[in-house]
Amino acid sequence: MTLLESPGLVAALYRRRQWLWLVAAVPAVVTTLLIMVVLPPDQTLDNIGDWAFKLCPFVFAVLTVSLFPRGRFGPALIVFAVFGYMSYLDTELVMRVQAFARSADGDFQPVYQFELFVTTFIVLFGLLAYRLGGGRTANVLKVGIASILVVISGVNDLTFWALNDVWAAGSKPTELKWASHMIVFLGGPPSVPAAVAFMAVHLALAAIVVALPVGRWVSLRVRGSRPGVS
Repeated sequence: MTLLESPGLVAALYRRRQWLWLVAAVPAVVTTLLIMVVLPPDQTLDNIGDWAFKLCPFVFAVLTVSLFPRGRFGPALIVFAVFGYMSYLDTELVMRVQAFARSADGDFQPVYQFELFVTTFIVLFGLLAYRLGGGRTANVLKVGIASILVVISGVNDLTFWALNDVWAAGSKPTELKWASHMIVFLGGPPSVPAAVAFMAVHLALAAIVVALPVGRWVSLRVRGSRPGVS
């Protein structure tokens, strides 16, 4: 039996669940500030390490939401999140697009960086609503991990390729040269069939994650055979 398989460890973590979310929240905030404030915007991933670093705030944030305690302030938090989106995120994204349109050098990286931030916020908002509405930690975590897999699957790169009619070369490219998160794994710009396969693998993994009986596994280790652990 490994340490993570120990019923005592799972039960101990469960007893401290009211504060456990802070363990994930701190690195989530720190890495987010590093990427969004300290480091310059970067649209291209150089290697798998760079990919993992850029993804870790998302992973830590999913853990934070899945462990977040439910309480009477849930509705207020949802309204506050909507207010935050409308008062800052929506406005900032539009302002970055306007700055890009006025820029002589056509620097798209600040727009791309913030668009990814907004995408992450939307996923986390849905997870938070699910958690505060009664979702178990195990289920919220499963949905969060599956959502991350969907986000990094490249489905938006493929829909961009399929729906966009404006290309500098005058026709649709045969390779997705902008999809650096695929390039670091595939070793070069993916062809459209390769991108479809990349997406299919990630979507299949997302489906497997959703189907995993994690909630049952936690219940067995915390309360024996009694279900309903939150």
